[in-house]
Amino acid sequence: MKTSATTDTTLPVPLSVPKKTRLYRISRDLRMNKYLYIMIIPVMAYYFIFEYGPMYGVIIAFKNFSPMKGILGSDWVGLQFFRDFFTSMYAWRTIKNTFLISLYSLLFSFPAPIILALLLNEVKNRLFKRTVQTISYMPHFISLIVVCGLVVDFTQKNGLINDILYFFTGERILFLQKPEWYRTIHIASGIWQQVGWSSILYLAALAGIDTEQYEAANMDGANRWQQMLHITLPGITPTIVILFILNIGQMMNVGYEKVLLLYNPLTYSTADVISTYVYRAGLQNFNYGYSTAVGLFNALINLTLIISANYLSRKVNDTSLW
Repeated sequence: MKTSATTDTTLPVPLSVPKKTRLYRISRDLRMNKYLYIMIIPVMAYYFIFEYGPMYGVIIAFKNFSPMKGILGSDWVGLQFFRDFFTSMYAWRTIKNTFLISLYSLLFSFPAPIILALLLNEVKNRLFKRTVQTISYMPHFISLIVVCGLVVDFTQKNGLINDILYFFTGERILFLQKPEWYRTIHIASGIWQQVGWSSILYLAALAGIDTEQYEAANMDGANRWQQMLHITLPGITPTIVILFILNIGQMMNVGYEKVLLLYNPLTYSTADVISTYVYRAGLQNFNYGYSTAVGLFNALINLTLIISANYLSRKVNDTSLW
C-alpha cells in the first residue's frame, strides 16, 4: 500500500511587529535630532518671512494698487497691466536684451570656471596652483559697486584700456556710450569677478574622482588629454548638469544692480533689461501694479525654463534637481 508523503510548503509566518504610527515616528525623530531642527529654524524663518511672505503682494499685478486703499481695498483690473506691457514699445526691447545677456552669460561665463578648474587640475606645482586660485578668488569679494567703478575708470576716454588701444591703433573709444559694447563689458567683467569663485565647486568635484582611474589609464597608455576626456569630464558631469539647470532657471533674471551702475540713456537699446524696467516703472514712476505684472511675467518664464531644463536633463542623462 502506497502512502503519499505530503510536504508542507507554506512559509513560516513572521512574528507580527506593531506598526509605528506616523505621529510616533515624527516625535521620535524630533527627539533624536532636536538640535538639528533648532539650527534650521532661522533658515526656515528667513524663507517664510522674506521669500514666501512677500508672495502675497503678487496680487498687486491684477489690481490698480493705491497705498491709501491697501492691497485688498484696491480695484481689480485683471490682466490690464499685462496687456499694457506687451503692447508697449519697451516690451520687445527689454525681453530681447534680457535674453541676449543671459544667453551670452551662459555661453561664455558658464564654461569659464569649468575650464579654469580643469587647467588648475593639471597643474602639478602646488605653490603656483594655490597662487592662481587665490588671485582668481579675490575679485569675488570686491563689492559690485567697486567693480563697476573700476569698469567705468578703465573704459573711460583716458582710462587704461583706451591708453592701450591708443598705443596700438591711435584711436580712443567711449565704450560705455556705445550700445554695441555694453554686452561685452557686462559679460567680461562678470567673468573676471566670478570665474575663480565659481570654479571651487568644480575643483571639489575633481577632488572626489578616484585616482586609481588615472593610474589605470596611465598604465593603458592614455595621455593627459585622453584622461581628461574620459575620466575627468565624466567625473564632474553631474555637477555641471546641476549648475547648468540652475543657470537655465535664471536666464531671464539679469540683476538690475550692475546694469543700473553701468548703463545710461545712450545704451538703453542694448542694456535695458526687465529688472531695470521694473525698477523705473515701480520705484521711479510709482506704477506698482504695472511693475509687479512685468516682474511676475519674468518669474513665470524662469519657472518654465527651469522645469523644462530639469525634465530634459532627467530624460537625457538621469541627472536632475528633482
